[in-house]
Amino acid sequence: MPLLESTARGLFCRAGNFHIDPWQPVERAVITHAHSDHARFGSKHYLCSAPGAEILALRVGSHASIESLPYRQPVTLGDTTVSFRPAGHLLGSAQVRVEHKGEVWCVSGDYKVEPDPTCEPFDPVTCNVFISEATFALPIYRWKPAESIFADINAWWRWAQGENRTAVIYGYALGKAQRLLAGVDASIGPILVHGAVARFDAAYRSAGVALPPTQHATIASAKATRGRALVIAPPSAAAAPWLKKFGPVSQAFASGWMMVRGNRRRRALDRGFVLSDHADWPGLLAAIAATGCQRVGVTHGYTAAMQRYLGEQGLDAFTAPTRWEGEGAEEEIAGDEATPPLPPGEDSLNRRADAIETGEGAVND
Repeated sequence: MPLLESTARGLFCRAGNFHIDPWQPVERAVITHAHSDHARFGSKHYLCSAPGAEILALRVGSHASIESLPYRQPVTLGDTTVSFRPAGHLLGSAQVRVEHKGEVWCVSGDYKVEPDPTCEPFDPVTCNVFISEATFALPIYRWKPAESIFADINAWWRWAQGENRTAVIYGYALGKAQRLLAGVDASIGPILVHGAVARFDAAYRSAGVALPPTQHATIASAKATRGRALVIAPPSAAAAPWLKKFGPVSQAFASGWMMVRGNRRRRALDRGFVLSDHADWPGLLAAIAATGCQRVGVTHGYTAAMQRYLGEQGLDAFTAPTRWEGEGAEEEIAGDEATPPLPPGEDSLNRRADAIETGEGAVND
């Protein structure tokens, strides 16, 4: 029997009696990070990395039973030893290392290998079996250095000012928005944030992440900064009456999916910036190689293509089933890069939490 097995509630470790990122409530949930496709409301007990605890509480509720561990500190769960290693995806994101009788499995969650000032860098885990995401697991996905992308964003913001337009850039409220804040040149002008972004900014600041001063995007602040401000908002705000208070705008989207130009055209965006919090194709391959594993479970994205390629390289690759699939650009534009709209029948509290995080229902914020 494998150390980790797929069940109706998600990935389960029988030897430790816990689930990793379950999509239904369970007795004990070990969480890689607080995005909505990995952290769901309703489990009895949660375990996460220490840097991610405050964000997880925003996701599942402050009343939830949440325990946390510093990165690399082991804990015994049943007959297993569990620890967290940085995944480089967002603040507190972690790979879950599970050891049992000398066998080591590592569940990566979502990860990127490019440095990011808002979170600890990806730390490869030597293991027998590595469970890897495959959100951008095609050779066409190759990211430019973040410095180059932010130089383009800053140039676009200055251009918008020259046109007397407010620059509005869309990105997921948790992770992408804070990376944008940390990377732009705040000396160019005032920065306004949507309420769905502001709630997570506070958690980042309390964790010691350096973010520039921002203003809440109210009617008053929008009017006072028209034609000068950069506004950071979740994707759903693009189709909301909320946008009208900024007057003439130039709209952009920050996402790995912007590498496919048709995605920008369908959204009638002025600019698309290829900035992702997931590993690109070379990054995925480098991360897998760094583990020294012989078996790779592929999940969450272009699984078939990646499994086939890894098999051709001599690895024992298999698909690790997930309820979430992230290969469609339209899914990403609706929310996270790897998070499609919630399926019918999902718990209403999870729906409400997702609405807050992505900005749905907050159009008057």
